[in-house]
Amino acid sequence: SHKSSKREWKPLEDHSCTDVPWLLLFILFCVGMGFICGFSIATGAAARLLSGYDSYGNICGQKNVKVEGIVNSGLDLTHKKYVFFLDPCNIDLVHQRIKSLALCVAACPRKELKTLADIQKFAETNGSTLCSYELQPSEYTTDPRAAKLCPKYPVPESAPIPFFHRCAPVNISCYAKFAEALITFVSDSSVLHRLISGVMTSKEIIMGLCLLSLVLSMILMVIIRYISRVLVWILTILVILGSLGGTGVLWWLYAKQRISASAIETQIAKDNLQALLIYAISATVFTVILFLIMLIMRKRVALTIALFHVAGKVFIHLPLLVFQPFWTFLVLILFWTYWITVLLFLGTTGSPVPNEEGFVEFRMVGPLKYMWWYHVVGLIWISEFILACQQMTVAGAVVTYYFTR
Repeated sequence: SHKSSKREWKPLEDHSCTDVPWLLLFILFCVGMGFICGFSIATGAAARLLSGYDSYGNICGQKNVKVEGIVNSGLDLTHKKYVFFLDPCNIDLVHQRIKSLALCVAACPRKELKTLADIQKFAETNGSTLCSYELQPSEYTTDPRAAKLCPKYPVPESAPIPFFHRCAPVNISCYAKFAEALITFVSDSSVLHRLISGVMTSKEIIMGLCLLSLVLSMILMVIIRYISRVLVWILTILVILGSLGGTGVLWWLYAKQRISASAIETQIAKDNLQALLIYAISATVFTVILFLIMLIMRKRVALTIALFHVAGKVFIHLPLLVFQPFWTFLVLILFWTYWITVLLFLGTTGSPVPNEEGFVEFRMVGPLKYMWWYHVVGLIWISEFILACQQMTVAGAVVTYYFTR
């Protein structure tokens, strides 16, 4: 009876928690991630990101506190809810930022304004002053400072971006560049801001690759379910053909380079030839080793086929496993959305500091400026944890199925 009791598999009794210290460390790390989010919201970064702010450090749509040494700061802009750029299409492509004075305005110009008289008329009819705060609408056409303090005309037709309260040009060619540079319009060219602009610029590619990975994982599950035997042989043949093809191409390139290099006796040509020879020899050695391994382990291919066959059976008995990638994908998308939002908050976190142009930049000082590194580690660790949860769930389900008599 003792032997038979040992043969009964009791996973809940036989297993216990492992890596408890790491789990506690991970929980503490997640608390730290929450602190970064809370800190960025508490310091007004969320308001600056969502409501927008002008070049003088005023947040649009609210009363502001005076910044020492900055004129036009500390204004009551309750009725001016939109950020307007005097020259929105002037983009610094190197630092990904808008080289323009930014103001808070009551309304975006919904049609093109060709002259200063049009800008003055827009201010009088719509109550939205598009020139800097120190100019009154009546002075737009008379004051000599208007050339510097008023928008570059013709002022392009623009519309507010949903949720972000920025007047964005409707002209699509200008808008594409404007959108890339939007987040960092009055910021230094720190690594954080380049990271943010990189993420914002490549968001379509990132989303496309995420969807592609989901589709490929679903296709692979269907293949495992129906053609497991064929799949193993296909993969084996593809690896062999890939190795042979790669080696052949390298030797062909070496031969071609050697013929042309004999005519050009330069150091670069000799270096290229030597590099190609090393690559070709390395590829040949790798291919030979691969063939030997496959010959020695050919019986293991049969075992692999058997494993794939069992995996195919698992999907018959546990059909809901097919949806596992969807849940993981959904959780990852939610986490990445949160991560990008907090990254954008961090981009506008910090104390107001006057820059060389006399405008305000928000910069973090001291150890706080390295918070985004912690945030980047969080992206990798939590994403891997979510993926590991999927692997653990699948492994637990399959093992329970397999050992249940």
